[in-house]
Amino acid sequence: MFVFKAAVVGAGTMGGQIAQTIAAAGIPVVLKDIDEKLVQAGLDEARNVTKGQLDKLVQREKLTAQLAEAQLEEVLARIEGTVSYEGFGDVDFVVEAVPEKIEIKQDVFAQLDAATPGHAILASNTSSLPISEIADATLRPDRVIGFHYFYPASLMPLIEIVEGEDTSAETTTTAVTFAQAIRKQPITCGEVPGFVVNRILNSGTSEVWREQERRGLSIAAIDEGMGAAGVIPVGPYRLIDLLGLDTVLHVAEHLQSS
Repeated sequence: MFVFKAAVVGAGTMGGQIAQTIAAAGIPVVLKDIDEKLVQAGLDEARNVTKGQLDKLVQREKLTAQLAEAQLEEVLARIEGTVSYEGFGDVDFVVEAVPEKIEIKQDVFAQLDAATPGHAILASNTSSLPISEIADATLRPDRVIGFHYFYPASLMPLIEIVEGEDTSAETTTTAVTFAQAIRKQPITCGEVPGFVVNRILNSGTSEVWREQERRGLSIAAIDEGMGAAGVIPVGPYRLIDLLGLDTVLHVAEHLQSS
């Protein structure tokens, strides 16, 4: 199945950037949240990311300022901000990017199940929650899948595509093809705690946290040292700040109980 139109639910920093990656690839996308201010914040994030990318091309003389401005407006014109599901009647692929709580995600997926056409794939940006439990809120568990971006979504190429217990092969194929269409690198995995990246990242980062606490090391020095060594793109403590302490705690609790 080809994705002619997409949607993103949740217009936070991540949601705004996800919508931008889709629009920048030439695909119209609806960006929804529960409040106009939140929607506008997501649209602003998409604008800022796109402008930053185009400004770099202008600086490298790969693009003129005039063409950059035109391309900026073209990308933004593909993003429709909304506080309702009215524009979801013809979408082919939805990415949910709401807070990392199973109750909230199930509520959103139940609404999406009613608002989108039967062929539409409903994908979650969850970093740790079970896809099958999210799918239980719908009447189409075969068309529910994980589609996990990494922060910042506008830069990080990787997307984890996570199959639930009932996810169909066709759904997985469409998700992989869509990820490639928006210029991302997909990897597929089963429904295991932490999927691939967080399963590794949380284990490694936990060792850093324990060593910092045991030896009283400088947090800033750890971030700077690991960044300079090229071990990871962002220092572990800076990454926590970007992701949010509540999200990191929730993921850690979920992994511990799994």
